[in-house]
Amino acid sequence: GPATPMKLRDAPSACPSLWRSLPCPPAELRLDLVLSSGQTFRWWESSPGAWTGVLGERVWTLRQDQDRLWYTDGRPAQASEPGGAETDQILRDYFQLDVGLPALYRAWGLADPLFHRVAKDFPGVRVLRQDPVECLLSFICTSNNHISRITAMIERLCQAFGRRLCCLDARPVHAFPSLSALAGADAEARLRALGFGYRARFVSGSARAITEGLGAEGLYRLRTAPYAEARRVLCALPGVGTKVGPGTRGRGALPAVGADSAAWWQVADCVCLMALDKAEAVPVDTHVWRIARQRYGMALGGRSLTPRAHQEIGDFFRGLWGPRAGWAQAVLFCADLHKGQEPAGSRDQARGSQGRDSRGHGPT
Repeated sequence: GPATPMKLRDAPSACPSLWRSLPCPPAELRLDLVLSSGQTFRWWESSPGAWTGVLGERVWTLRQDQDRLWYTDGRPAQASEPGGAETDQILRDYFQLDVGLPALYRAWGLADPLFHRVAKDFPGVRVLRQDPVECLLSFICTSNNHISRITAMIERLCQAFGRRLCCLDARPVHAFPSLSALAGADAEARLRALGFGYRARFVSGSARAITEGLGAEGLYRLRTAPYAEARRVLCALPGVGTKVGPGTRGRGALPAVGADSAAWWQVADCVCLMALDKAEAVPVDTHVWRIARQRYGMALGGRSLTPRAHQEIGDFFRGLWGPRAGWAQAVLFCADLHKGQEPAGSRDQARGSQGRDSRGHGPT
């Protein structure tokens, strides 16, 4: 596509005809917290307070003020534009804006004093509703990794395999690759050349398994399946199942993932929560396991995170926080990630977590 000067997309005042808005106060959504906390890896702060990223094969820039979420996808957006409501709906769906957040925060805070203490500095943290294919293949890349590195890997993946959408200030922006592109015969070798290491086999293997099996449509249908069923289906995919070793995938053992023997189960829970409408899914990493023991006093046997401990911790938090336990955990995860930085109101949140990875698969 043609090059677009980024300054036209920096703020509504620069080019009003390109922008639309919908009501959305910061208590419902904080872009700076949600888009930089390891749920998605395709947004960047293109100028202070402006977030640019790819959603539904369109390139968006988002901003917010005290009561509205402003957006442009680079196309003129007159008030009479028939597609305006439809465009609003894409963002409402992605940010799940029909779910009222302040009431949930209040309920979680009443049930859990620790949540109340931590969450007051981190309003507006909500769970995204992402494309299941992109979410799954992105989270396979998170093992033993941290946000800034994952973001760079996903960017290389999109540049190498994805369709080019446009140029912003000479920066080419690509769509997330199709399943068929990543299932190709040479995909694994190309991913290794891009620095994906052992993950290359799982990304291309999962893309192939989905293509040959349930298909992208089948992955979407898991949104209406029960949580346990969705997790079971995901865990059968390369790079997602609980144990990957000799004989289980036929291609030798997976390199060690720290103490995290249940790391791959966590990938399934991330996808269930962030793409498949399972608000009760609680992704558990070694860090969450430690919090459950030390701050919540859970008596968990053993010294490592086993699948059984993973289930027990998930059940404990579902009992504490209720049917949207995964959303409550996302708030605490975000708070932990940004801890030590200036809370609420700071736009200089670090893009990458320094000590731990996006979903905690690495050393903690």
